[in-house]
Amino acid sequence: MARLPKLAVFDLDYTLWPFWVDTHVDPPFHRSRDGTVRDSRSRTVRLYPDVPEVLRLQGLGVPVAPASRTGEIEGANQLLELFDLIRYFVRREIYPGSKVTHFKRLQQKTGVPFSQMIFFDDEKRNIVDVSKLGVTCVHVQNGMNLQTLTQGLETFAKAQVGP
Repeated sequence: MARLPKLAVFDLDYTLWPFWVDTHVDPPFHRSRDGTVRDSRSRTVRLYPDVPEVLRLQGLGVPVAPASRTGEIEGANQLLELFDLIRYFVRREIYPGSKVTHFKRLQQKTGVPFSQMIFFDDEKRNIVDVSKLGVTCVHVQNGMNLQTLTQGLETFAKAQVGP
């Protein structure tokens, strides 16, 4: 791919994992003896299957960051650690509020212009808000997977070339 983003940002709930961390699972989380991540009721908690491979974008020289509006900040961070995803992220913006705030902080902390970012999220309202900043936004419909990543990167590359 000719043009890659300088920062790839991913929502968490229903983008990297199939639940809302603040309502569908019960923190604190732990890893059981068999390596499975479980919530406080011993229910198995999983990522979407392609997520570890998707986050290997970092290996292509594309820094990666999560941006989540969840109120369950501690639980979200705990899951990122238990799933061993922390190692992929250069920054984390996980707190309630507008995704626009998350992106402004990411821009300030990384120095990456909005036009050089790509964002994956399942919620249309976040896509609408963040796209106004000039970020290439991709609507994730059934969890993050390699096909969505590829389509998003193609969209980003086309946007860099212009009309």
